Amino acid sequence: MFDLLLKGGQIIDGTGAPAYRADLTVNGQKIAAVGILDTPDARTTLEIGGLVVSPGFIDTHVHTDAALLNDPQHESAIQMGVTTEVLGQDGLSYAPLNSDDYRMYSQYMSGLCGTPPQHLDMSTISAFRSHYHLTCSVNTVALVPHCALRLSTVGFRDVPLTGNSLQAAKVLIREGMEQGAVGMSTGLGFFPAAYATTEELVELTRVVAEMDGVFVIQYRFFNFDRAEGLGPVAEALEIARRSRVKLHIAHYRTTPDNPGETGPMMDELDRAVADGIDLTLDAYPYPCGSTMPVCRFPGWFVEGGPTAIMRRLADPADRRRVIAFLEETWGDALGHTSWTYIGSEGNRNLEGMSWTDVATDRGTSVAEMMCEVLLEENLECGLTGLPPESVSVWRQVESDVMQLLEREDYMVGSDSIPLGSSPHPRAFGAFPRILGRLRRRHGAPLEQLVQRMTANPARRFGLTGRGEIKPGNFADLVVFDADRIDDLATFEDPRVPPAGIRHVMVNGQLAVMDGNCTGILAGEAIP
Repeated sequence: MFDLLLKGGQIIDGTGAPAYRADLTVNGQKIAAVGILDTPDARTTLEIGGLVVSPGFIDTHVHTDAALLNDPQHESAIQMGVTTEVLGQDGLSYAPLNSDDYRMYSQYMSGLCGTPPQHLDMSTISAFRSHYHLTCSVNTVALVPHCALRLSTVGFRDVPLTGNSLQAAKVLIREGMEQGAVGMSTGLGFFPAAYATTEELVELTRVVAEMDGVFVIQYRFFNFDRAEGLGPVAEALEIARRSRVKLHIAHYRTTPDNPGETGPMMDELDRAVADGIDLTLDAYPYPCGSTMPVCRFPGWFVEGGPTAIMRRLADPADRRRVIAFLEETWGDALGHTSWTYIGSEGNRNLEGMSWTDVATDRGTSVAEMMCEVLLEENLECGLTGLPPESVSVWRQVESDVMQLLEREDYMVGSDSIPLGSSPHPRAFGAFPRILGRLRRRHGAPLEQLVQRMTANPARRFGLTGRGEIKPGNFADLVVFDADRIDDLATFEDPRVPPAGIRHVMVNGQLAVMDGNCTGILAGEAIP
């Protein structure tokens, strides 16, 4: 007898092959059989005639490292069909760090991730992974974060990572990958990672390459003088060229500043691939992003970590200096932003308000208001960009993302930050938005899009037995209505689950049934 029978579904197996009608059975954690089965006995039978069965979606880029610990049901992801998330992105996560550095860096990251439980052991990647094993609704994959490597070797300082410190960082990468991490990440818009030189990253990623891992990069936003005269994309490619590491560039798409320019955007990358670079990328289907305001500051202002940042925010001279930097560097874009998440009750009313409106209410400039709120909130506050007023620009960026997803080297990374009352809607809608309204608008093949969300990321990140429907693979599955699937989350009302997703299974257990979360926490730390 089987544990579960999904009867009469349309199987989209993740390989890109055409859909076909079949039954699917599950025993334990695994898919047992796929085909037209003669009256199989099962403890649970779900009649799903007319619905699609696909592998569970693999989200290649999230910032949910703390959210999963604070809210393991993780409805934002599981209700949109995500069964696996890749953690440790942009060089930002909690391991390997000693207890003091863990608490310190938790504060630095709090505007992006919230504050995780402070008592946890994060001294190794193995300890980090244990906190997510059979305690969350989704599977998790770990990357070794560059910021933790620097904190554990040279601290939150603008100093070169060389000599014994470099060797110690290499040991941490090797140990982390031996303990289950699938690679390393950096985010050169965040500190202390952005203190690094190109050569430092070449040296570190040589270890990743030796261990057949993936190097995930958010390319450089600061300290361009450390990039050997290279532009942000050219630096990422140069690192891969010299270390021979497998390269994955995060959230790489057009923006409202360059809509329709996917060709020029990809030319440099395609030339690098032709020269032998092993490259993949991901994107999300929205025209603006979300992050933490502390990442708007330059390196001198954040050196030393949160205590030093708070001291400088309170110092009138330092504050005037950094406000001048903010206004010169970010200009009007600084005001084209709203608060998504505020850590304290006292300022909670700011969530959802534009920075321009908050600054007006306070009688200050936008940059001054940002510094005020950061100081009041001990850095625990988050932001999202505002979408463009032009519908045509918004539509063009979406069209560009769909064009990029035609490429075999592209995947979907939601960049999820599910915090506060007004988060970016990508946390609740990225995958169904692509499979729903954008697929229908652009006539994209459903099988191809599912492949970009399943088999392709499973292969890239070495997730054996996942991402494809076939007997013996793990039963990470999504059952959805191809005609009804759609995102319902908007910038005005972002915490709304999607339509059309009926059932979600993680490791053979129903995490979502008839659109409702079951409370089952079957996610594992994989691979």
